[in-house]
Amino acid sequence: MIIGLDVGGTHTDVVLLDIKGLVKKVKIITQHDNLFKTVLSCLEQITENVPTNSISRIVLSTTLTTNSIIQGKITESGLIVLGGPGIDPKLYKLCEHYYVVSGVIDHRGREVEAVNIDEIKQVGRKLKASGIKYLGIAGKFSARNSLHEEQVAEILKKDFTKIFLGHCTSGNLNFYRRISTTFLNAAVYPVHKEFFYAVKKSLKKKGLNIPINILKADGGTMNFESSIDYPGQTIFSGPSASTMGAIAFSKENEDTVVLDIGGTTTDISVLINRVPVFKPVGIKIHKYKTLIRSLLSLSIGQGGDSVVKVENRTLFIGPDRLGFSMAYGGDVPTPTDALCVLGDIVDGDKKKALQGIEPLAEKMDLNVCEMAQLIVKTLCKRILREVDDFVDKINSKPVYTVREVCEGYKIKPVKILVLGGHGLYLTKYLNSFAKNKVESVPKCDVANAIGAAIARTTCDVSVCADTEQGIAAAPEENFKKRVDRSYSADDAVDDAFMLLKKKAVFHGADQKDIKTEIVESNLFNMVREFHTVGHNIRVKVQIKPGLIHGYEVIAKSLSDN
Repeated sequence: MIIGLDVGGTHTDVVLLDIKGLVKKVKIITQHDNLFKTVLSCLEQITENVPTNSISRIVLSTTLTTNSIIQGKITESGLIVLGGPGIDPKLYKLCEHYYVVSGVIDHRGREVEAVNIDEIKQVGRKLKASGIKYLGIAGKFSARNSLHEEQVAEILKKDFTKIFLGHCTSGNLNFYRRISTTFLNAAVYPVHKEFFYAVKKSLKKKGLNIPINILKADGGTMNFESSIDYPGQTIFSGPSASTMGAIAFSKENEDTVVLDIGGTTTDISVLINRVPVFKPVGIKIHKYKTLIRSLLSLSIGQGGDSVVKVENRTLFIGPDRLGFSMAYGGDVPTPTDALCVLGDIVDGDKKKALQGIEPLAEKMDLNVCEMAQLIVKTLCKRILREVDDFVDKINSKPVYTVREVCEGYKIKPVKILVLGGHGLYLTKYLNSFAKNKVESVPKCDVANAIGAAIARTTCDVSVCADTEQGIAAAPEENFKKRVDRSYSADDAVDDAFMLLKKKAVFHGADQKDIKTEIVESNLFNMVREFHTVGHNIRVKVQIKPGLIHGYEVIAKSLSDN
């Protein structure tokens, strides 16, 4: 059996699945001031009276690191930056304890200027005197040669609790994004570590000593132990859960919009031929642009519990959520109350819902049912307008999927798949206004948790080679070897696939789920005095994002039930 858990803005959902379908589900209110308690409570409830030896896989999707960044509750951390030719890295200053030091590696991975050991020790003393325990070290071309980052870390390793190196964050080149990514890994490490040990402790009490996986922003998973060294990978894992929850029910050769309608927000994403549209560079969160791989999604402040008000005979919905709907004990009217008045939601307090909608109806000179219909209609049309704008924005640029760049491709949605706590109730209304067919996925209310449960482990590897220097390297994977001038792009691909499979297993992949592909393969001649003196080669390979082996059986059973 498999456990999937997804932390949402309003509720946290956890499911227990087997090949026969959904065995059990639990939904509790998300306590944003105590997400540890929320997650642990869900795990306690879902495993109650379940034989521990019957559970083979656990996948968590958490908003913990995302919330800590957005709310400005990250740990004070230090950054040491090694520059190079081009923009002065002092212009990239991200935090108070930010130091630019000597030491330069050029774009081909050659050392131009050595690290100044005395300078590094002096900076280390300043950071330590300021009480800094967590440190990031980022070099401009560390993805070509990680020597300087490793030298600085070796000098300072005894003085800091945890050090994160820029070359370990990504094999892609982008100095500012590398700095940001390195910093965020250091800054969210303490809260993620606390969460990690709390979950491990809770599961140990239940006798569950199986590997735990955590969902990443790219829709794939990594094992929990690996996430300690890459905590930034858990940012934005929530929206990816909804996308993965819809893939199993999308069709080939179709463009599909995915709507996850929750209590606080609606998340929008797009599938092309069952493959998610992807951010071409990396996540942007708060003021930080990163190299963290992510599915492309849009979150809007339109949900079932968004506050509804009327001012000057104009109806406003959201973007704020001021607690629960009045039908469930809240103090302000929401679309949930409107759905309760219309009879779509039957387990809420209809009397309280009416009390919330009646004053709004009076302001609009409508009866209560007409007002409830207007609220639902307005919400649906607003969501659909955001969908159209989102698709137009994607189409205005080259479209990236997790597999390829679809140059010139224009997304033309055929269907909208809806999931989330409020998705089931709103599907029929969305169908009335949408240009495309709208369907809710099976087990709509917990589809996010199901998506997390059946997501495949993903990772990528980049290999660079300079045959003039006689070096092939993947600093992110701690790989370097001597090569001669006969070394080709095909040889680099072979090395990359070897590293990728090793990395995938380390991050928790099942051998049956290791499906690899080439994302990028480039070879450039290096010419000097009209003669080719070598080749500059760069290849990138990845595990195809998708669902675990055997998911078709699970998906079919969910549809049948």
